[in-house]
Amino acid sequence: MELRHLRYFIAVGEAENVSRAAAKLHVSQPAVSRQVRDLEAELGFPLLERTARSVRLTESGRIFLTEARAVLQRVEEAVMKARAVASGGRGELHVGYAMSPTVRILPPALRAFQKGAPGIRVKLHDLATTEMLAGLRDGGLQLAILVCPAPARLKGLKYEELAKGAMILAVAPKHRFARKRSVTLAEVAREPLIAFNREEYPDYHESLAVLFAGVRTKPRIAEEHDSVGSLIAAVEAGGGVAVVTESLACVAGPRLKLVALSPKPAPFSIGAAWLKGGLTPAAKLFLDCARVAAAASG
Repeated sequence: MELRHLRYFIAVGEAENVSRAAAKLHVSQPAVSRQVRDLEAELGFPLLERTARSVRLTESGRIFLTEARAVLQRVEEAVMKARAVASGGRGELHVGYAMSPTVRILPPALRAFQKGAPGIRVKLHDLATTEMLAGLRDGGLQLAILVCPAPARLKGLKYEELAKGAMILAVAPKHRFARKRSVTLAEVAREPLIAFNREEYPDYHESLAVLFAGVRTKPRIAEEHDSVGSLIAAVEAGGGVAVVTESLACVAGPRLKLVALSPKPAPFSIGAAWLKGGLTPAAKLFLDCARVAAAASG
């Protein structure tokens, strides 16, 4: 059994689709199918139930998927530890983050980490939640600092809350709401709403649905954006209003006016996510720094 067998099986098991797994791995579909069948032959039992159009994990396959992830995680940890020794404590740590919600946590955490581990280079990746979860599962990221996804989307991952955040309304400085201390949800619902992309930020749209559940007139989403920067630009240009995190003030500055919502929405969770297989030593240190930074910002 080779690590390649495990990687191919994990990709198929997570996607439950050979074509998507092959595309993700950048190899041919027959090669993926052959490697998984070779693995099943070596194990002596099926990992997948196959039909003409789809594949599903068997009960044994689900258990093996969890263990295979843990094996690869341990291999990655071993490589990082050995590399750190060989290079005098040097290496790389890949951390995904959501720009606006984490703006008060990430900079001090990064400073503290660089002080404690100057030989390890941190590569930050500004990604949508969907991309971060995928990055953790495929090994591209070792840690992600993000708004807590729905529980179903955390399968195979661990999540730890670091802080709470509040939702507010962002408007252009000349918008009529900019002169108000607070705005009701009914008033917001009558305005064109600028939102994040539904495909990449499904949890954001679920939060909007909950937020406006008690409002008779549902909001109309006029535009969807895939980044904080483009959303800020759209609101600033007067294309509509946006329900955002209060920490957006640190990113938008005077370009937008942030107004309280009435009634005040329930706070949301900001935290760290990683594979259940465990944290690398560098990722554990970064998480410790993030904990301290979050406590200080609160």
